[in-house]
Amino acid sequence: MTTHRIHHRTATVRGHEIHYREAGPAGAPVLLLLHGFPTSSHMFRDLMPLLADRYHLVAPDHLGFGRSSAPAATEFPYTFAGLAEITDEFTEQLGLKEYALYIQDYGAPIGLRLALAHPERVTAIITQNGNAYEDGLGAEAWAPVLALIAERTPATEEPVRALSGPEGIKWQYLHGVPDPTLVSPDAYEHDAALMARPGQSEIQLDLISDYGSNFALYPAFQEYFRTSQVPLLAVWGGHDEIFVPAGALAFQRDLPTAEIHLLPTGHFALETHAGQVAALMDDFLARRV
Repeated sequence: MTTHRIHHRTATVRGHEIHYREAGPAGAPVLLLLHGFPTSSHMFRDLMPLLADRYHLVAPDHLGFGRSSAPAATEFPYTFAGLAEITDEFTEQLGLKEYALYIQDYGAPIGLRLALAHPERVTAIITQNGNAYEDGLGAEAWAPVLALIAERTPATEEPVRALSGPEGIKWQYLHGVPDPTLVSPDAYEHDAALMARPGQSEIQLDLISDYGSNFALYPAFQEYFRTSQVPLLAVWGGHDEIFVPAGALAFQRDLPTAEIHLLPTGHFALETHAGQVAALMDDFLARRV
């Protein structure tokens, strides 16, 4: 695989600036890469050059994340439905008529909402610790979030706020990684700096409080899998304590031909296994799409 340059661009959606990374030939099959919490398109910095010889890759920063606009929580209702609508309009602005989805963490409920709205546009799904089943929820990691969803009070907010702090972010990157020295500190320090900006605490609390709306859509996501039989590849950090391996294996209940690979790493698998993920994606897409 040859490497290619990544372009950094912006689009304006509903008056908000959306930053995105783009690489690869304009006429090539499109990969839409949707990042998770608490990061941005920065998480795809190693993956994109490995695939840009054969694919047109587009990786937006969700509103409120990365280099995209971050209107105050009082000015924009931060919900997963709202972020999916912004992403949908973003794809239409760029003229993306058909694409394979790469979904990770928050990118999963955002991307799967796009699939529900436009199933004809989605050629395949690559899920990297992007969950759609209750089986995938790690009990200990999700306990404070579930408490917040059940009742939002200062007491339930406090432990969830810590997830956006430097130590909480560092834990997300390093847990389950056999050799933490392979994870660049630049990654989690980059995210921590962006999460420390004014207003971010409220933005993230609103989003995490809304996560119950994603659970409510799990049956619809699963019905979409059954009816569409969309080609799906799960490349999953098998040591992830947030979205555990059972969440990857669950896809085969509704998609019997789903291909599942559990990698010996944690939540942010691309930090240590970008080359392996790229090779698995390239093989899968060549055969299935």
